[in-house]
Amino acid sequence: MEPRIAVAVVTMGNRPDEVDALLESVAKQSLAPARIVIVGNGCRLPEFTDRLALPGEVTLIELDENLGCPGGRNEALAKLREYGDVDVVVDLDDDGLLPDPDTLRGVRDLYAADDRLGIVGFRIADENGETARRHVPRPGRTDPMEGGYVTGFLGGGHALSMRMLAQTGDWPAEFFFAHEETDLAWRATDAGWKILYAPELLLQHPKTSPARHAIYYRVTARNRVWLVRRNLPLPLIPLHLGIWIAVTLLRTRSVAGLRAWFAGFAEGVRQSGGPRRPMRWRTVWKLTRLGRPPII
Repeated sequence: MEPRIAVAVVTMGNRPDEVDALLESVAKQSLAPARIVIVGNGCRLPEFTDRLALPGEVTLIELDENLGCPGGRNEALAKLREYGDVDVVVDLDDDGLLPDPDTLRGVRDLYAADDRLGIVGFRIADENGETARRHVPRPGRTDPMEGGYVTGFLGGGHALSMRMLAQTGDWPAEFFFAHEETDLAWRATDAGWKILYAPELLLQHPKTSPARHAIYYRVTARNRVWLVRRNLPLPLIPLHLGIWIAVTLLRTRSVAGLRAWFAGFAEGVRQSGGPRRPMRWRTVWKLTRLGRPPII
């Protein structure tokens, strides 16, 4: 049986025109999604179906508070599980676009060909067709058009197997923002699922900097501590964090940014980021063999 596809979009309500454009690009897909779930993260949502001719069943979820991107996506997953008729969920940033009408068809074909495929990462390119170095899920200088099996994926555009999530668990809602993709990717790899970077699947996304978010330095540091506390074997935790303290000191030019980073680091040490489920040593080796050792 061919996998059934759903599309999930999380928005804070501050990009109404962009969300409309994204949904219109979904409506133009040659393979219509079975369901579309739109989550208002602490905001009211307009009635999209009054203005847009959307395919499939459309569900709106309005949350009383902003749960962050992983928390909002978990709400969409919970609703899809209630319906029980979807095999793969495609998550799309609310300011992205699908310029190729065959993107969802491509997702379906990839999952139909491999029942151990857990995550498919899209290529992200700006309006000029350029892919930022940080959007290529491989270490080193790699051609963004080179696909293959990898150890991570991009949050802006990707697909997740519902069967995989039933085994690995959902997004780490505690993270709110930053490193949630790595947490999920490590759990998927440890559970024996494949992660495929498929550059032919394109999400067009405006060129941005992650530091545009006011909470960037604090939560990236806090979540890095939580990431390794949740997932790494004990001997690797101080090694990983020591490397990233050094990297941060070398890269960060802003004194205010450094202060926020170390405040977040301390917060990650003091507070719990969720249950600890350390990966197996063979997973450490697998991540290293694929080019991304978990100490960096």
